[in-house]
Amino acid sequence: MRFFRLFYCFYALGTFILCMLLVIPPVVVASFFGKVRGGNFIYRVCTLWADVWFLLIGIRHRNQYEYPHDKNKQYIFVANHISYLDAPVIVKTLRQKVRVLGKVEVSKVPLFGFIYRNTVVTVDRSSATQRANSVRILKSVIRKGISIFIFPEGTFNETHKPLKELYDGAFRIAIETQTPIKPLLFLDSWHRMHYRSVFSLNPGRSRTVFLKEIPVDGLTGKDVEALKQQVAKVMEQKLMEYKAGWINTSY
Repeated sequence: MRFFRLFYCFYALGTFILCMLLVIPPVVVASFFGKVRGGNFIYRVCTLWADVWFLLIGIRHRNQYEYPHDKNKQYIFVANHISYLDAPVIVKTLRQKVRVLGKVEVSKVPLFGFIYRNTVVTVDRSSATQRANSVRILKSVIRKGISIFIFPEGTFNETHKPLKELYDGAFRIAIETQTPIKPLLFLDSWHRMHYRSVFSLNPGRSRTVFLKEIPVDGLTGKDVEALKQQVAKVMEQKLMEYKAGWINTSY
């Protein structure tokens, strides 16, 4: 079994690189059309990339909607973060104009970093100046009619709790731009690839659950903490309801 696991992981890595090489030419061309038009096209290319790659490696993705979802409406999407596989799950999940907030370190990866820089708003969490600049960019993205996606936990949840403590950023931006929050649950990426090793990748199902949107109409900066706790409570309850695999039952 160990041999087959390693063979599968190297096969998945090879197909990942091949798919990446195929999408780089259109990404290069699209990058000359600006951050909005070019970025929207590059995101669509990435959705095709994820579709092909998931098919080749035997991961079956499905969206589940607890409430109807309007793809033409702007949201600030937030989701739990538990695996390196969360990145392709995002583009499998969201088929609308969106920009993702991601770690600046990933942009330094050869080849992939070029695609990453053209589709993601990067943030360096070690620098207050860079964090503030990322927030400014995210707000400008919203003003252009594009949704944004943020992992409010910041990094992988390596606990046995449903969620780590959430950062304020997504909720502050939601209030300041009066954009509703749409919580998502990534239920199976932890099973498909454990955060400890990329060599834990395995085929199987992948599910994203769309929860009910949380409006922010009339909220002010004083309500950031209350909004954050409201979203955290809803997500934690639903993750336990769906029996997310990393949760300790004694929690």
